[in-house]
Amino acid sequence: MVDASTTREAPDAAEERDLLDLRALEHYLVKELPHGPAGPLTARLIAGGRSNPTYDVSDGSRHWILRRPPYGEILQSAHDMSREARVMGALHGSAVPVPMVVAHCQDAEVLGAPFYVMDMLEGRTYRTHEDTGTLSVEQRRALTESMVTTLVALHSIDPADVGLADWGRPEGYLQRQVSRWGRQWHEIKTSERSEVDELVERLTRSMPPLRFPGIVHGDFKIDNLMVDHDDPSRILGLLDWEMSTLGDTLADLGVLISFWDEVGRLHNPITAGATAHEGFPSADEVVALYADRRGIDVDDLEWYIVFADFKIAVILEQIHHRHLQGTTVGDWFDDIGDMVGPLLTRARDRADRAGL
Repeated sequence: MVDASTTREAPDAAEERDLLDLRALEHYLVKELPHGPAGPLTARLIAGGRSNPTYDVSDGSRHWILRRPPYGEILQSAHDMSREARVMGALHGSAVPVPMVVAHCQDAEVLGAPFYVMDMLEGRTYRTHEDTGTLSVEQRRALTESMVTTLVALHSIDPADVGLADWGRPEGYLQRQVSRWGRQWHEIKTSERSEVDELVERLTRSMPPLRFPGIVHGDFKIDNLMVDHDDPSRILGLLDWEMSTLGDTLADLGVLISFWDEVGRLHNPITAGATAHEGFPSADEVVALYADRRGIDVDDLEWYIVFADFKIAVILEQIHHRHLQGTTVGDWFDDIGDMVGPLLTRARDRADRAGL
């Protein structure tokens, strides 16, 4: 079970129950699970699922995790629960640890949107500077090495071996990504920011060739990992697969470094210093560790880090847009809009230094 440090009650329990129809969910699970729920269901909104509402669902004796798309209007192709359910089903039992998906509902009539249910892992997620502050120096280093090992394992899988040969198109992946996130910015922006079009132009002009195709997670960072309570270097599950596809695997390394906070440097506003402690290697050391374990060179990584900052900023703007419309669920969204500007500025500054 997820411990208390990784979950929180929704601010308005009555509102949450109205949004998640527990009676309809119970009726569905009775048909889908071999033994069905043992009793009436309860639900708790989990902090961390800012993009997709994520619930701890229990029948009094067992716990599951339910994920669904955001409430309210969402952009076409975004928040596809079928993608998450399929990729985790494909990877279950591989070198990449993932929870077991126990039910996947594509009928929006049940809960108002497609959703899936997976087993709850009995572990801990480290989200904040305070969370990782409880780790020893040795544990921080060991957790980092396990993260890199997991990422290398993912990128080493032949998609065809796990039934994902048709998961995406690696050729043209970077071009489509830059175009997609630039387009989505203009569909949901809440303010004018000249950095966006400038970054799209610079990223397009300096785009590297595809060298290492494979399965891309899309959001690989410390708080998307569930680890063992007693041994935080033991990763129990890699979570949040909604942006996974076949593409350029260095994009995942760029995302990891965008989220890799260091003492004395500007922190990514989402992780906000989660890895800025003694014991966590520097970002350069993480990159070197990944390159060494995979046996490749990553000389062009700056492009991928700039792109990661840009993409994350657009995602935050999407969430901010929904929050202003009143369709987010939970009480941890008030600061989202303030995170966008610093990321865009950091992306532009890094692009300047890299000569992109």
